[in-house]
Amino acid sequence: MRHLFILAMLLLPMTVFGEVAAKNKLDEISYHYAALPNLYELEKVKKEVLSDKITRQYVMGSQSMLVKWTLAKGALVPLHMHPNEQITWITQGSVKVTSQGKIFIVKAGNIFIIPPYVPHEFLALEDTIDIDYFTPVREDWLNNSASYLQNI
Repeated sequence: MRHLFILAMLLLPMTVFGEVAAKNKLDEISYHYAALPNLYELEKVKKEVLSDKITRQYVMGSQSMLVKWTLAKGALVPLHMHPNEQITWITQGSVKVTSQGKIFIVKAGNIFIIPPYVPHEFLALEDTIDIDYFTPVREDWLNNSASYLQNI
């Protein structure tokens, strides 16, 4: 009898939770508005003109940010670092990245990953489109404390 009771105690939660899981379909609308996906048309996102050679557009979620940089040949993003991991994808053109005494030539189709707090500088070798992914969100951009961008 004791073994039957133990078996029932083990099987009962699986039966109950199995029914609950079946009732909670993944295609139902979430009741958490913040959990809704967002769709952006990047070409309609505001273009920030940072200099005569650099424009920036970005969208963000709660934990990450996607940025499109348009860099004219000769554009320089000065040496800086930040607490964010940065994944850079050059989709057009090429850049020279200088970091810790090393030079990297990043061309269209290349992906370049910069860990948090690693100093780096970008120089556009030709007209370039650079797509960057940052995590977490660049708070220094949101509160205008990114001093390296103020004199470009």
